[in-house]
Amino acid sequence: MTGRPAVLISEAAITARVDDLARKISWDYAGMGELLLVGVLRGAFIFLSDLSRRLTIPCCVDFIGLSHYEHGSTPSGAVRLIMDLRVEIAGKHVLLVEDIVDSGDTLAYLVRMLEARRPASLKICALTRKPDRLTTDVQLDYVGFDIPDRWVVGYGLDYNDQFRTLPYIGELEPTEGR
Repeated sequence: MTGRPAVLISEAAITARVDDLARKISWDYAGMGELLLVGVLRGAFIFLSDLSRRLTIPCCVDFIGLSHYEHGSTPSGAVRLIMDLRVEIAGKHVLLVEDIVDSGDTLAYLVRMLEARRPASLKICALTRKPDRLTTDVQLDYVGFDIPDRWVVGYGLDYNDQFRTLPYIGELEPTEGR
């Protein structure tokens, strides 16, 4: 791959939307005590970092790692838990922070797993969602952007571990990202 991917969502648009989401989340959780933000590794780390710093409520952060894509864009089949949370979530308000919701299968698996741990509440915040690709009904409480069915990179999203640190969300040409 050569060059930088074409801009799909600008850095300024991302900043404005993260500010918006942080205001809504802070409002919704005001007075409820500490919120546990659970970032899904690796893609959500930049979004989670920016979001958490803009919240005006008490919060703490933990991470969980799942694998669904082994190499590039080739699905591996079953979802695998690679890294579990370090904290107990029973009785806590949990906000799951995800970079992208594609089919919804991985997220549905994660929601079932976390709900079994009996949190006080469990909501989902996704930076991006591909509505045309959803095959599983997953309730998203906060969504940054609905995007077309294209391979996107940047702001945590990657292709073969490349482009994660772009400050915007870009799209790869079909021959590059598939």
